[in-house]
Amino acid sequence: MFKVLYSDSDIAVIIKPCGVISEDGEGSVCALIREGIGATDVYPIHRLDRDVSGVMVYALTKKAAAILSRAVTENALEKVYLAVVHGAPQEPCGVFSDLLFKDSKKNKSYVVKRERKGVRLAELSYETLETVDEKSLVRVKLHTGRSHQIRVQFSSRKMPLVGDRKYGASDIGKSIALFSHSLTFPHPNGKSMTFSASPFGESWDVFKSKP
Repeated sequence: MFKVLYSDSDIAVIIKPCGVISEDGEGSVCALIREGIGATDVYPIHRLDRDVSGVMVYALTKKAAAILSRAVTENALEKVYLAVVHGAPQEPCGVFSDLLFKDSKKNKSYVVKRERKGVRLAELSYETLETVDEKSLVRVKLHTGRSHQIRVQFSSRKMPLVGDRKYGASDIGKSIALFSHSLTFPHPNGKSMTFSASPFGESWDVFKSKP
């Protein structure tokens, strides 16, 4: 469900719906923002996969876009996700660090053992919030922003995300259980801002500890 959490003359913070592209284009989040708040210009700053939903921030001016893009480059835009995975991590909390290679033709990323052209370091930290019926709700903080990072790093450890058939889940008819839970970033005026939201639906509602 598309929802505007906050907007001013510089930025719009929204909840991206599942199935909608985060970049500009017909039927995109940018188009929804233009229609929803009457914005003339909308600039994507970061992205979410089409089949993933959650909190995102967009710039509404070129100056704001430059400032927020710099924040992304400097890792000053902090992203926290919620995910439901099959199984449970061996440790209740920890760090995953892997080398990832993206096959652009297949639009799929892989964990590899050696550095070579196109391979990049991917790192995240996680905390297991609850485990129910052999599925676990985890909170994930990204330290790098690689394509399909959370999906492939958990899948490579035999914990594919619920609904993520591309990375090994066998669920049928379920959306990928990954949600952009919160964003912290510097507003173009210099003030630090944090926004959060909670997911809902069959994959999420079984967990009592869902934020």
